[in-house]
Amino acid sequence: SAGPTFEDLDPVRYVGNRSSGKMGYALAAAAARQGAEVVLVSGPVHQTTPVGVQRIDVRSAAQMRDAVLGAFPADIYIGAAAVADYTPKRVVSQKIKKTGETLTLELVRTPDILSEVAAQTGALKLVVGFAAETHDVEHYARGKLTAKRLDLIIANQVGIEGGGFESDNNAATAYWQGGERVFPSSSKTQLADQLLALIAERLQA
Repeated sequence: SAGPTFEDLDPVRYVGNRSSGKMGYALAAAAARQGAEVVLVSGPVHQTTPVGVQRIDVRSAAQMRDAVLGAFPADIYIGAAAVADYTPKRVVSQKIKKTGETLTLELVRTPDILSEVAAQTGALKLVVGFAAETHDVEHYARGKLTAKRLDLIIANQVGIEGGGFESDNNAATAYWQGGERVFPSSSKTQLADQLLALIAERLQA
């Protein structure tokens, strides 16, 4: 999966994030080049579909969940999408008007796609998650690895120069139970190849 999800407030506004989808698309392209059969569930992005990749476009977290689970069975799931954690409790049919100094929004949790995927016993051989953090990267990444019962998590720090959501480059650290590997800053295309090599390695572990 790749890109953001957009959670609608009204016909013209939504809650979203700055994910460009570049890392997820680079991974899909690299996997297809290496001969994998790839289904890419994508949030709203301005990216070209990689050659040999089946792309399914979605908008919201709920739609992404349905599309991801609908793509099973599969050998590997790589959850590179930046899925919204919360969605508006109520979507109104007309544009919200400016009527006061403040506007209060009530948000509810979205489906936890990674946890649901990891719980599909026997459906996948490897479940890989991503963690974009602003601080305490290892602490939060390892916590997510354990809580969601992932096989591998790829973590990076957002908000730093030369990496993150909208950049063509990225640095990352991969964590798994009992190990880790650091990937210095490189193009997302190069990083995708390096990450797939690690995923193949962990698949054989």
